[in-house]
Amino acid sequence: MVEGPIRVGKSTLAKVLAEQLHARRIFDCEDNPFLADFYNEKSGAAFRAQMYFLHERYRRLSQIQSQDTAGPIVSDFLFERDKIFAYLNLDNEELKLYERYFDMLASSIPPPDLVIYLQAKPDVLLKRVSKKGDPAETQISSEYLEAVANAYEHFFFRYSASNLLVVDTSEIDFVERNQDLQELLRRLRQPVKGTQYFLPLGQS
Repeated sequence: MVEGPIRVGKSTLAKVLAEQLHARRIFDCEDNPFLADFYNEKSGAAFRAQMYFLHERYRRLSQIQSQDTAGPIVSDFLFERDKIFAYLNLDNEELKLYERYFDMLASSIPPPDLVIYLQAKPDVLLKRVSKKGDPAETQISSEYLEAVANAYEHFFFRYSASNLLVVDTSEIDFVERNQDLQELLRRLRQPVKGTQYFLPLGQS
């Protein structure tokens, strides 16, 4: 599983890994019909967007697990990521209802063998969001991006369900620079046991 906040490079790395490993790939949901209203801070949109994500992520993970085929699987997301955003975006009453459904669904999703957590400083993420120019992301504030980055840090500081490789991408850009990508891939060819950290040097 590849995880991390928005525009940290999850999809790019997942695509490369799936190609190199000849793996099946699970894509995260990118067509949430409630997301634009959420970014525009419309009432009730956060809960609708979160429940849609929860259902779609569960459906995609459980669907590929039900297929009786061997071989590696690469996913753009960890199922628990849904809860990270729920705690950020839902009020107390919404969260109580959300948690009932999350706990019911999560019990049937096994932990992955390895999670690659891509992290970056909030100001770096903001620059990448701006560079991407996705209209749906134009309403994302620097404060929200910082809150998301901090929530990820808190979650993975306590994470122990799988082997975990934490990669700081603040000084590299493996989406734009092949040299950075190759350095990261070399590290991923080595085994990861428990929680390990990788701090690439980047162009310096």
